[in-house]
Amino acid sequence: MAVQRVAVLGAGSWGTTFAKILADAGREVTMWARRSEVAEEIRVRHTNSAYLPGVRLPCRVTATDDAAVALAGAQAVVLAVPSQSLRENLTAWRDLLPADAILVSLAKGVELGTLKRMSEVVSDVTGVRPGDVVVVSGPNLAREIAQEQPAAAVLACADHEKAVAIQEASFNPYFRPYTNTDVVGCELGGACKNVIALSCGMAAGLGFGANTMATLITRGLAETARLGAALGADPLTFAGLAGVGDLVATCSSPLSRNRTFGERIGRGESMEAARAAQGGQVAEGVSSCRSIRELAHRLGVDMPITDAMFRVCHEGLHPGTVGAELLGRKQKHEWS
Repeated sequence: MAVQRVAVLGAGSWGTTFAKILADAGREVTMWARRSEVAEEIRVRHTNSAYLPGVRLPCRVTATDDAAVALAGAQAVVLAVPSQSLRENLTAWRDLLPADAILVSLAKGVELGTLKRMSEVVSDVTGVRPGDVVVVSGPNLAREIAQEQPAAAVLACADHEKAVAIQEASFNPYFRPYTNTDVVGCELGGACKNVIALSCGMAAGLGFGANTMATLITRGLAETARLGAALGADPLTFAGLAGVGDLVATCSSPLSRNRTFGERIGRGESMEAARAAQGGQVAEGVSSCRSIRELAHRLGVDMPITDAMFRVCHEGLHPGTVGAELLGRKQKHEWS
């Protein structure tokens, strides 16, 4: 199941970085970009200045704005679009997908309305089993990896051979991928950490320090694990790269869009101003806090931080108000 030719559909910061990872591992990569000028810049100049300024892409990476061209002959297809637009985009690409290509999801979120994880969305649209989709998760801040700073990730797939094929295709001197068969846990860790990162950003914006951050990260991990348990995830997954690893990186770094978005809200900026400051990049946690909250309610899982983020982002409450409410909740045993 050797993979030599890969299509990456999406030319944002993480999609572009993952294309670089694959090329630096010796693979031939064709990216699809929605805007023709982005595709031309990648193809001609080997840069993507809109998303990764100052980073040069390998010659093994090329690009097009024609999905059919990108997908022709691909042995693996990397889906690198935001979670809430995955279904629409994949529906347009469905008939172009090579029959035996391994599908790889970079998206982290829970779909609004259906409350499905990304592998389930891919399954809905393409007909493949959710467990046959390789899910990429872990502490993967795009800019650091694009600068070839050492990092690791988890490639989760119930079909271990497919995970190994993508592992071999992406392993290079600065990027170390591990395999896992717990697709559910890896996807939930990747989705929920964006919501918890919003809360850490808001706490920073309010002027709080390390104790508050550590509390939010730890209790955020606890509510993520509760949701995972309700859906049959392996508890060990949340102690690994797709759990605590991704959570710590996303909650702590100024490169995290979700943390930065939350920090702007904590400083008193409006949702509209915070969105504008993102420069077109998506803070997935703003949508995910709604869908994850609905999923938790459906399953009877208590997720107070997620609920608080929903109330700030979608009901207009002040971060300080929900913070005081979180502290004032009924006392309980740590693991209850």
